[in-house]
Amino acid sequence: MTIESTLCDMTAVALRGEIAAGHLSARELMAAHLRRIEAWNPRINAIVTLDAEAAMAGAARADERQAGGQVLGLLHGLPIVHKDSFLTAGMRTTYGSPLYRDFVPERDSLIVSRERAAGAITLGKTNLPEFGAGSQTFNTVFGATRNPYDPRMTAGGSSGGAAAALATGMAPLADGTDMGGSLRNPASFCNVVGLRPSPGRVPQWPAASPYNTLTVAGPMARTVADVALLLAATAGPDSRDPLAIEQDPACFLGALERDFKGVRIAYAPTWGDLPVEPAVVQALEQRLPVFADLGARVEPACPDFSGADAAFQALRGQTFAVGYEAALLEHRHLLKDTVIWNIELGLRQSAAAVVQAERDRAALFARMHAFMQTYEFMIGPVSQVLPFPVEQETVGSIEGTPMLNYIDWMRSGYYLSLTGHPAISVPCGFTAEGLPVGIQIVGRYRQERALLQLAHAFEQATQCWRRTPALAD
Repeated sequence: MTIESTLCDMTAVALRGEIAAGHLSARELMAAHLRRIEAWNPRINAIVTLDAEAAMAGAARADERQAGGQVLGLLHGLPIVHKDSFLTAGMRTTYGSPLYRDFVPERDSLIVSRERAAGAITLGKTNLPEFGAGSQTFNTVFGATRNPYDPRMTAGGSSGGAAAALATGMAPLADGTDMGGSLRNPASFCNVVGLRPSPGRVPQWPAASPYNTLTVAGPMARTVADVALLLAATAGPDSRDPLAIEQDPACFLGALERDFKGVRIAYAPTWGDLPVEPAVVQALEQRLPVFADLGARVEPACPDFSGADAAFQALRGQTFAVGYEAALLEHRHLLKDTVIWNIELGLRQSAAAVVQAERDRAALFARMHAFMQTYEFMIGPVSQVLPFPVEQETVGSIEGTPMLNYIDWMRSGYYLSLTGHPAISVPCGFTAEGLPVGIQIVGRYRQERALLQLAHAFEQATQCWRRTPALAD
C-alpha cells in the first residue's frame, strides 16, 4: 500500500492527529487527495469544480500557521468538498442548473465559512441533481454521478457527489443538505455516513425560506466520529437563522463510547407498511443481533405516519414555490420537468391543502414524540430500494407498487424529515452483488449526541465502512 493510499483512506480524526503531532503536513495531505481525484473522478464524476492550485495554496498557508505556533482549528489542514448548492466565494456554484452554469458568488454560505474558519481547506464542489430535486444525482450541466461500488448504478442524491467522493477517498469530509433524505440516501448507496441533524442544529444562511424546517444542512464522512467532528465545527447558534439551536457545539466532541444495556430500540423494517426491496430488509435483519450484543432490547414497533405523504408534498411544494417561482417565470425552458412540477404544485395548491399539511405535521410530531418516550431509538431502512441504474431517472415501482411521483420512493427518508427528529445513515452491509445498504437510526428530538453514540457503537461492531470500492482498470 502506498503512502498516498494510506493517507486518503485514513479517517479525518486520525489525519487531524497526525497533523497536530507534526507527522504530516497539510501540503502532503492535499497532494495525496489531488492524486486520488485524478485517478477516481473521471470514472464517477463526483467533484464537478476543482481548484487544485488554490487548494495547495490553502494547505501551504495552513502549514505556515502551524509552524508559527498559531492555535489550530478543529479541522486544521483537512481537505473538504462542498455541495454545489452552497455558496463558495470565488468558486463556481451552479446548483446543478444551466441557469447558474457560470455563477461565481462573492460570499460563502454559513456552513462553508464555519468549515474554513475551523481550518478545513476547500478542494472543490460536489455534484447534485438540479436544485437538489430528487435522490438521483444527474443534471444537464455536469451529467450523472456514478456509484463507486458499481459505476453502472447511481450514487443516490441529492448529496450524491459528496457521498461518492467520500467513498473513493477523494476527500475525508463533505457537507450536504437534506429535505427528503439527501444526506442519508446517498450515504446508504455509497457505504458512508450521513447525518440529518435537527432543524437549526447547523444554521443556514443565506436562505430563501429561513423558517423552513424540512431542509437542513449537515455533515457526511466515512465514519461516525468524523461526522461528529464536522458537526462540532459547523453547529452552534447564529442570529441570522431564526431556527438556530442555542447549544455549545463542543458537546459533540470527545469519546462516543456508551453503555446501551437495557436501552429500548424500535425496529421498523417497512416504516409502517411501505414497499421495500427484500434485499434491503435482509441486510438489516442480518445486523439486528449487533444491537442485542450491545445490551439493547430491539422490539418491532413503528409510530403512525398517517397524513405524512400529503403533508410532505404540500410543504415541499410551498418551499419550491418560495425559492424558485422567479426562475419558473423567467427561465421555464431551462428547468427540468420535476422541478417545474414541484414549483407549480406549490403555486397552485389550495390554502386548505397547506392548512391540512400543518395540522397533519403537528399530529405526526405529537405521535412521534410520544412514541420516542418509550423507545430511545428507532431503526429501519434508509432507502426502500438498492442503488439502481444510473440512466434511470427515478424509481417507477417497488415490489409491484407504483410510485406516484419522482420522490415517492423516498418516503423512508421524508417521513422522518417531517418530524424533525435527527436521523443518521450508517453502513450496514452489502448485497450478494456487492451493493451497499445502510441502516437508518433515528434519535429523540434534538438528541444528536446520543444518536451518534449508538451509530458509533454499531459501526465499531460491524466495521462495514472499511470495505472500499476498487478502482477499475
